[in-house]
Amino acid sequence: MRSRSKRYKNLLESLKKKEFKNVDQIIKELKNGSGVKFVESIDLSLKINLKKIKGPENSLRSLVELPHGNGKKIKVAVLCDENKLEDAKKSGADVVGSDDLIKKISDKDINFDKLICTPSMMSKIGKLGKILGPKGLMPNPKMGTVSDDFISSVEKIKNKSIEIKNDKDGNLSFSIGRKSFQDSKLLENLKNAFEFLKKEKPAIFNSENIKKVYLTSTMGASFKLNFKDI
Repeated sequence: MRSRSKRYKNLLESLKKKEFKNVDQIIKELKNGSGVKFVESIDLSLKINLKKIKGPENSLRSLVELPHGNGKKIKVAVLCDENKLEDAKKSGADVVGSDDLIKKISDKDINFDKLICTPSMMSKIGKLGKILGPKGLMPNPKMGTVSDDFISSVEKIKNKSIEIKNDKDGNLSFSIGRKSFQDSKLLENLKNAFEFLKKEKPAIFNSENIKKVYLTSTMGASFKLNFKDI
């Protein structure tokens, strides 16, 4: 087991003397703690009790919209017909292409984090599933990455929407922002994510099936949250 640093041990020791009654106080402590020199991410981690959920319902994969984004820079590519290339370039996408982009993907020349595809081009990228699938880049209507309205899709993916997915053991973790965010924005992102998931996946996202909830920063301590208090 990796030994903890002196900085981390001192941080844990200082927290023993404090009492946190709500999420607001925990967010303040996360922003003040750890003492590292870079801007840390504030992350939400959950443990889903998969034993109580059978079949496909135990898989939580969704697109969550955070009102203030999470501060992560996402490089977005748009794949569309030739006659839509100019509009795609105006959308704010980092990479734009048609058949030429398909050729690059075929050659495994991939320099983007998300791929948005218009419905008319989906038939052309079906053969690229073996390349895009393992990287989590295959466009999916449920994830907002198959759309003719790529201007709106690019804006959401770059600034607000994040894709989340639990692993086979029921662990789910995602960033709700950075330490540089205002406390109110971090809290709003957290509450918005919870409310969305409660409505999107009520069979999974409830106090009976969510075993553990933690809020932490990249190099800081983890704080256990009460599901019902969020």
